[in-house]
Amino acid sequence: MKNLFKSNAVIMLVFSAVVLSAPIWADPIGANYPDLLQKFAIFGLFAVGYNILFGLTGYLSFGHAAFLGVGSYAAVWSLKLLTMNVFLGIILATIISGLFALVIGFISLRRSGIYFSILTLAFAQMSYSLAYSVLTPITNGETGLQIAADDPRFLDRLFGITQEGVAIPSTHFFGFDIKSMDGYFGFYFAAVVLIIGFYIALKIFRSPFGLKLKAIKSNQTRMTYTGFNTRPYLLSAFVISGMYAGLAGSIMVAIDPLAGAERMQWTASGEVVLMTILGGVGTLIGPMLGAAIIKYAENIFSALNNTELTQMFNFAPETIQNALVFIVEPFVGKGWHLSLGAMFMLVVIFLPGGVMEGVERILRLFGIGKKKKVVEGDAK
Repeated sequence: MKNLFKSNAVIMLVFSAVVLSAPIWADPIGANYPDLLQKFAIFGLFAVGYNILFGLTGYLSFGHAAFLGVGSYAAVWSLKLLTMNVFLGIILATIISGLFALVIGFISLRRSGIYFSILTLAFAQMSYSLAYSVLTPITNGETGLQIAADDPRFLDRLFGITQEGVAIPSTHFFGFDIKSMDGYFGFYFAAVVLIIGFYIALKIFRSPFGLKLKAIKSNQTRMTYTGFNTRPYLLSAFVISGMYAGLAGSIMVAIDPLAGAERMQWTASGEVVLMTILGGVGTLIGPMLGAAIIKYAENIFSALNNTELTQMFNFAPETIQNALVFIVEPFVGKGWHLSLGAMFMLVVIFLPGGVMEGVERILRLFGIGKKKKVVEGDAK
């Protein structure tokens, strides 16, 4: 079993089957609807890319939402100026986000530790402020950037492609409407992109390049003393991670053609950090599990209100029922962040390696997982 899952082909086959069958296994937990499944795929992709930087190098970025926003704006402008085919917008958004990450990474990576984190946060907040004020002609400020029927779309007009009789044109992928199949086509589109992104991340993790990134995380000072220049590797990881974020932003636009500055807020950057830590830093599957847990909590817990809680606890006597509603109510609805915070605290305290550490502990009980090796240094 251990040797079987060392094969990239087997891992990809299992992963693809799990992702593409999400509408089936998500049904029992009430997550079988396109909007939530799309969020699972998009933010899973975002977290996978972030993990390439944070998980492999240990460099904690608080500004990755800037690349998510840049990717979104680039994709919308592609839809407005070129074509409603999302393929070109996704390519352009990924490239532009990578270039933006190259500039920010070149400056921020001159520092490490908390100074690097603060620099990335500062750049993200600058980008957010610029999108709201100075760059309003490009971003449309607080209203957000949207597509319109009278947008030029030069490539569509060049090839005689028009959408008559609609107020707002719909996005498509080489003729396939993104919103078709009651929205499930949008999920499967995002899921295929997630699978491709996961495969690239898998190859990076198991490549000599990934091994160097892990060595930097382990002891960057020692590598520097041996004459190894770590800067190009760190910058490459930062750019790749930024491109993943831009790709996730463009998928958001492909499904819902709107871009707003709120996607660049520090809270969005903090969310992907929580996803990665909650799932398991440095693991391939962990960040996606963290993304799914947080988005599930956001959509399920935030929808609960006093009436639904009363119905949920109607099995108990009235006094106990009222007490349970009183205790639980602050943790749902508008206060669902309290549930998330409590869950995050429990994981950090009891499972420092995230959800994946819990999974590994369970597997070890059945003799499937890896047993920790005791070395001389551990005994001292």
